[in-house]
Amino acid sequence: MDRAGLAAGEGRGGAVTLIQRFGSTANLNIHLHCLVLDGVYRGGAAGVPGFIEAGAPSDDELHALLQIIARLRKMLMRRGVLVEDMEQTYLAEPSNNGDEAHTLRPLQAAAITYRIALAPRAGQEVLTPRGAMPHETEARQPLCADIDGFSLHAAVRVEAHDRERLEQLCRCITRPALSDERVQINAAGQVELKLKTTWRDGTTHRTAGTAATGRVVS
Repeated sequence: MDRAGLAAGEGRGGAVTLIQRFGSTANLNIHLHCLVLDGVYRGGAAGVPGFIEAGAPSDDELHALLQIIARLRKMLMRRGVLVEDMEQTYLAEPSNNGDEAHTLRPLQAAAITYRIALAPRAGQEVLTPRGAMPHETEARQPLCADIDGFSLHAAVRVEAHDRERLEQLCRCITRPALSDERVQINAAGQVELKLKTTWRDGTTHRTAGTAATGRVVS
């Protein structure tokens, strides 16, 4: 409200949030896609609402927001809502010794560490941590922050009345983690996932426990 020049309660904001549970390599990667108004609506003459644009947040404000999230995480761990085991954080079960806890903990651990959780191949690699998130070091981008494992990207903006660009953004944030075109059954009868981009070690596909390497042909 302050950024829009209004007092508390004078305007109404709006947002749509979608929960994404997987990354593009089928790894457990819970994150949120949010479509947020960059301003507020205030009631006008004859009850017609008027939109008041707010200025963009600063990089310092984004970092301050992530600092709050990191502090909340520590508070939830102190209160027993979250538990940390083997450098991974989990939502605590009602009973840490109950059957549900004993069932979910191994599944959560396997999903995060790229391992097969059940069946005869339990414990074997699905995705190797060495190549799971390869990337070159990039310069810090405006309106992006990354602190203690939490990241926030607020650099995408759609101008008013640009309906085509708004539709593109909506399609982007609602898309599934994996597209049908990137999943297939290989000659060995295994489910094979084609990566969106070739990794630095040459990996182009992922299957249950193996990687395929090859030259990219454009």
